[in-house]
Amino acid sequence: MTDPLVLRTSVGKHAHVQPLRDGRVRSERVSLEFRDYEPLPKAFRTMVRGDELDVSEMAVVTHLLAHHYGKPITGIAIPLWSRLPHTNLVSPADSSIAGPLDLQGSKVGVRAYAQTSGVWVRGVLQSEYGVDLNSIIWLTMEDAHLEEYDDPAIAVRNQSSSGLRQLMMAGELSAIMGEREVDPSGIRSVIPEAETAAKAWIARTGIYPINHILTVRTPILEAHPWLAQELMEMFDEARRIAEADGAAAPPAYGLEANRRSLQLAFDFSAQQLITPRVYDVSELFHPI
Repeated sequence: MTDPLVLRTSVGKHAHVQPLRDGRVRSERVSLEFRDYEPLPKAFRTMVRGDELDVSEMAVVTHLLAHHYGKPITGIAIPLWSRLPHTNLVSPADSSIAGPLDLQGSKVGVRAYAQTSGVWVRGVLQSEYGVDLNSIIWLTMEDAHLEEYDDPAIAVRNQSSSGLRQLMMAGELSAIMGEREVDPSGIRSVIPEAETAAKAWIARTGIYPINHILTVRTPILEAHPWLAQELMEMFDEARRIAEADGAAAPPAYGLEANRRSLQLAFDFSAQQLITPRVYDVSELFHPI
């Protein structure tokens, strides 16, 4: 029997992929050789800047930029991680910011301008609350994973030694993204009743925001035309096992199930000057 195809792989330690990581899901055709990066976004940068990985979890906008700059990477529409954008924007608990429109004319902090979470947050601010994104200065802590990419003029790099939360609590920033703990830690969501608002938006639009998907080096997919289907089946089986064990259900897998969400992220990216045009999902993803 032919030896399985060994793929150097990095995915997060999510419950719905654990059966792949611990060997409960196996394939006679593919062997996933897992490599862990801490924090996980280091894997994204490794995938787009070098050749140390064959398969990697990837932030949606990083994958978009990888395609824009001609990296030989293809997406497979397996949502691996998501976050509600409405809950991902906070201000001090005693801030005068009463809602999204109050951010106009101020300065907001984000780890990187092209970070997928930031794209979702800004897209919601603009499309749902009428915020003029160009009226805000976006303070960033680091560059994008693609070394070819440059931020637009409305994004400026933090020159101080302070972190985003420190800057916000000192009054230098009106709000920041990326905090996971809100009240009673001295901060609150900028969008009132943020979780309720997010769930209402999802119910109304039918779109669940996706942050991370799976990517594979394109030459490997071309050399093994059966591989995309095999990976989809492996990840889907892992998900079924994890859910049977009590893990929370993730979004459905497959391109058509996720096309509208991915396309909206690409639309937002063009509106926010991250890409010069709107890319179609079919340009970046395997049709499975």
